Amino acid sequence: MLKLFYAPATCSLASHIALEEAGAEYEARRVDFSTAEQTKPDYLAVNPKARVPALLTDRGVITETPAILTYIAQAFPAAKLAPANDAFAFAQLQSFLNYLCSTVHIAHAHGRRGARWADDPAAHEAMKAKVASNMTACYELIESKMFEGPFVFGDSYSIADPYLFTVAGWIEPDGVDPARFPKIVDHRNRMTARPAVARVLAALKA
Repeated sequence: MLKLFYAPATCSLASHIALEEAGAEYEARRVDFSTAEQTKPDYLAVNPKARVPALLTDRGVITETPAILTYIAQAFPAAKLAPANDAFAFAQLQSFLNYLCSTVHIAHAHGRRGARWADDPAAHEAMKAKVASNMTACYELIESKMFEGPFVFGDSYSIADPYLFTVAGWIEPDGVDPARFPKIVDHRNRMTARPAVARVLAALKA
């Protein structure tokens, strides 16, 4: 059985939802960030990066959200979470996933984990000051150029949708005005009504 290592309020939410959407049999294992469990030997043996998510499969561990999402889509083709037979569409999907991972998530992290990039407390404050404007620019690009609607890639729900849903949860905490992004906010609201998403959110509150 698959085992997902996750923590609340992290990007692991996207993988959690994707597993539920795929109808996968899996165990969800919470990693307690409040006690820095991600830095302890037991978890480092799973993921030496000390991050979540990590997905334990019968062939080993997969890390990084785009890789985990892609694995889920390919391992459960009946769920149709990716355009498996269209090379261009699949590349577009990968481009979107990687933009969220390598650009949007990093811009978000500068407001909370500045110590990864600098030791000077003043530099940390400078990074925090840029988060709202940087994230606004990211959402503007998604809203105007990347999002087709009603899902990220039009009528077909894909692994891009739980990832966007996760990232859209950072709008208000990052000081971004949600009124500027009606498409993204509408997508976020509709996602909460999906049974798979509701089940995951309920489990996280339990």
